[in-house]
Amino acid sequence: MHITVKKGNLLDTKTQAIILAFYEDEKTFSKLVSSADQKTGGLLGDIIKSGDFKAKPSQVSVIYTRGLLLANRIALVGLGRKSELNLEKIRNAFAKVMQHLRDLNIKDAATSFDWNPMPDQKEKVIAAVAEGAILGLYQYTPYKTVGRDEIHEMRLLEIVADTKDYSVLQDEIKKTKIITDAVYFARNLISAPANEMTPSIMATHAEKIAKRKNVSCRLLDKGKLKALGMNALLGVASGSNQPPKFIILEYTGGQRGVAPIALVGKGLTFDSGGISIKPAEKMDEMKTDMSGGAAVMAVIMAAADLKLPINIVGLVPATENMSGGSALKPGDILKSYSGKTIEVLNTDAEGRLILADALSYASKYKPAAIIDIATLTGACIVALGEDVIGMLGTDEQMKKEINQAAQITGELVWELPLWESYSELIKSDIADYKNSSGRSGGAITAAAFLSKFVGNYPWVHLDIAGPAWAKKDKTYIPKGASGVTVRLLVEYLQQRIKE
Repeated sequence: MHITVKKGNLLDTKTQAIILAFYEDEKTFSKLVSSADQKTGGLLGDIIKSGDFKAKPSQVSVIYTRGLLLANRIALVGLGRKSELNLEKIRNAFAKVMQHLRDLNIKDAATSFDWNPMPDQKEKVIAAVAEGAILGLYQYTPYKTVGRDEIHEMRLLEIVADTKDYSVLQDEIKKTKIITDAVYFARNLISAPANEMTPSIMATHAEKIAKRKNVSCRLLDKGKLKALGMNALLGVASGSNQPPKFIILEYTGGQRGVAPIALVGKGLTFDSGGISIKPAEKMDEMKTDMSGGAAVMAVIMAAADLKLPINIVGLVPATENMSGGSALKPGDILKSYSGKTIEVLNTDAEGRLILADALSYASKYKPAAIIDIATLTGACIVALGEDVIGMLGTDEQMKKEINQAAQITGELVWELPLWESYSELIKSDIADYKNSSGRSGGAITAAAFLSKFVGNYPWVHLDIAGPAWAKKDKTYIPKGASGVTVRLLVEYLQQRIKE
């Protein structure tokens, strides 16, 4: 869907539907709504007085103008109580109203910002409207052939502004469209079936990103990985016929020589569990085990398109975890890229193995900070549920800044402890470390394992096992891939630049 900004008056806009936002507890109409009510002979007042529309959060009603306005319809959307309004409620409301209009097979709509109660957060409110409208309309349909003509899509949302707000709106909508495009990119990669999103295909997408200005891509194949000693990654890959790829994306938006932010994303394009095989039920969802890697690639893409003045390196170890005749076995010992040895007790704890090599490789860049993103543990879902990102790390300031960014984007994080006592649980009797310490504290011990491969750099680990895949429709996250952490990390980077 296109989203554009134009100067003018919303009530003079020729469109299939105009969207008007209302507060649940507001006694008087805004100037725009009063004018719309007058021009439609009191239709808006009638629907509210009748109680049919109470402006509850994300409530939607549609009325027909019968030629009284240039727009064919008015879509009323509720924002809830004015005193309780926040960015997430705005995203939810505009996702719901756009989905409702799409279901009516409406192709274009228009809205304006006369209702904004947060003038000090004007840019954030504009972004929230656009994010909700665009992200809520996401559909993954490339493999739908039967009934394809029944798939409805919105074509256009116009934001109508007066002259004084026009430039602010235009700039913010442009930036938000870049970020939501990156989220769509990540969702598309994650949604693709594993036979259509192998490590090699994922690497091809990385090469396409590198066609942007100031972005470069290097791909390390099996031979180069062996020469480097990335045996943890190669061990996970050993059971698959699909060759592994180590994807290196570098974005140089800042001054050359300035230490980059290193983003490391887990890129398991399919995870069967290996010899420690997973149950058949829901194994199909294991195509999503590359959500962290997809997010890293999407953030590089967004940073380049936004021309952020910062240096970033994105590292994505990409492989399958299969149970072929040459597969890694429980009890095997691997010598990692760092030189540290790992006893493999569970081949389904493979994500931390490939991340161990990638995190150690990140130290080559002498980064200002390292952030890894991974669908790492089911234990994190048990601890925090399916909507929250688990956050652990060694740098208090980074964790604080990421949490502040999360409050803005709605991709919420919750910190788990990473005390030294947890490291005792990952010590091996016959190697340096073991890749599994059992069920207790599984999300924390996994992070403790990763911490041994980071070096002395500021580091934060984001476990996205819960929110990476929505098992049911949420407001602006339709059932399926969420693209979680793309908006979060872009916001974090933007705030870091400002500071």
